[in-house]
Order: sequence, then C-alpha cells, then structure tokens
Amino acid sequence: MITDMMTHFELYQPSRIEDALALLDRHDKDVWKLAGGNDSLDWFKDRIKRPKAVVDLAGLAELKGIRQVADGIEIGALSTLTEIERNPVIREKFGLLADAARMVASPQIRNAGTLGGNLAQDARCWYYRDGFPCYRAGGNTCYADTPTGMNREHALFGANRCVAVSPSDTAPALTALEAKMIIRNSKGQREVEAKDFFIGPSVDIKRMTILTPRDILTAVRIPAKWAGARFYFEKVSDRKTWDFALVSVASALIVKGGVIEQAGIACGGVECVPRHLKVVGDVVKGERQNEDTARLAGQAAVRGAVPLNYNHFKVTLMQNLVTRAVRGV
Repeated sequence: MITDMMTHFELYQPSRIEDALALLDRHDKDVWKLAGGNDSLDWFKDRIKRPKAVVDLAGLAELKGIRQVADGIEIGALSTLTEIERNPVIREKFGLLADAARMVASPQIRNAGTLGGNLAQDARCWYYRDGFPCYRAGGNTCYADTPTGMNREHALFGANRCVAVSPSDTAPALTALEAKMIIRNSKGQREVEAKDFFIGPSVDIKRMTILTPRDILTAVRIPAKWAGARFYFEKVSDRKTWDFALVSVASALIVKGGVIEQAGIACGGVECVPRHLKVVGDVVKGERQNEDTARLAGQAAVRGAVPLNYNHFKVTLMQNLVTRAVRGV
C-alpha cells in the first residue's frame, strides 16, 4: 500500500570509500546504498524497503569522473547519465553508451541519476513494486505469470519463477561493449564482465546483480577494442520519455571491407538480465553486412523465446530490432 512516508533510518554520508565499506560491514543486510536516489526514495516512501541504515555514496570522489586509461576508458559509478551522454570522448569513441544514456527517463532524472544506480536498479514489475508477496519478495507466487496476470512488459527468456526483466537502458550497451565492472568491498577489489554482473532468478531470485550488501560498484571499464566501431542503439517504449523499454537493442560492429569482423549485440526488456546475443554475433561474424545477414541475425535472436499471455508482440519486435541493428544506418 502506498503511504508516501518513509520509515526511520540512520543516514551516513562518508567521504572516504574505506569508511563507506566499514559501514556496510557493520550494518550488512540492514543497509541501503544511496546513489542518485531516484529509485531508492520510491522504495522508502512506499515502505516496501525498510533499511535501518542508509549510506549516501555521493561524497565519494573516487567514484566520480570519466578517465581514459591504457586499454580504453573508465567511468566512475557515480558519474551522472547526463555527464556520460555529453562526454566528448564517450561520444566519439563509445557512442553506443552515450546513445543509451540519452534514452534514460527524462533530462531531470539523467541530471541526478548515476551510471551505477541505473545498472543496479531493482526489477520494475508492478506486482513486486506494489508489495505483493511474489517469489522475488519472498513469497511463493509469480502474479505476472498467470492466465490473468499483467505481463505485457515481461520476459521472453530465462524465466524461473520470476518473469521480470532488467529495466536498465545502459546495461545492454555495456554488455555489447564487453565492459568490466569494478567492485570493491573491505576484502579487496575485483573485476567482473558485464555479462556476469547481472544474474537471473535461477541464480538468486532476490537480486538482479552479483552485488551483495557489502559491495560497492566503483567504476565501469570499456575496452579500447570497440573504440570507433559501428554502433546502433534503439529503444522501443510506450512513451519517448520517462519510460522503460519494451525491447531495446545495442550493437557494436567492427566492419572492414564490408565484412563483419567482430560483433557485440545485446537486447534489453526481454530477460531478467540484459540478453547477450552471442549466438547472433557468431552468426554474423565473417559475413558481409547486408540485408541477408541482418535477416539471419534477427531470426537467430528470437530462437527459444517463450512469450507470456500478453507479450507475444515482443518476439517480432525483438527480431526486427536486431535485424536493423546488424543492417545498420
């Protein structure tokens, strides 16, 4: 039930990442990490999430900024979506991510919303968000996956008790670009590939990413391999602003002499994780970039799709988007 009131919690605003990690260790499962706050405040006001401690990460300077590194570019997790959209290096070399960031919500939200927050946001299924006791919330029912369930926006692939999809617009782009996520906790730092950063309900139904309460996503690194490739990003939604994708596609193609040498392709809005279309990449690799190759790519993309009662249209939509992405503009 929506009450528009937040429950009591202790607010911490550390200025050093070591202090933030110590707070996460101390409070563990009772803690909530706050970045831009666009998603967090909704949870708090509706009283669905009731953390005892909130750690505001905004004061951690090392989580901000966009830097060129030896093998590509590193983006701090607290960099805003507007900064990513407008950064000249990202626009020139990794325009796919700039295009994806530009499609998130509205300008006001992009001004405050962070890359890390967009990647780590929770599922947007309304049954889950409205407090229904579904599997993801600890119950024993998926209310969307029923004969009368509202599942127009839900998954075509990878359903396992939960049919919610990843709502992030930047996630498919970073998956296509083979980005690496930099994660820190009090025990050290590790790198995780984007395709392994997101997890489905068969792995852990209560989480969308591998992040634990004690982890902080500090940065994202994009390899130089894709700098200047041919990029394509398209998002189809009911509204052009402040809406989540019904289906989106992100592709990076390295083409020489009209032949596709490398292909990174991912779709959003069709699975609980950004769907990495490795099979499609294998299909088009070594082929000429033309209508026939694009058509084969679209057909390969939707193999194995299992539509729900009200989202059959997503199969054709996904096929067409992948076809367009490989065809290019």
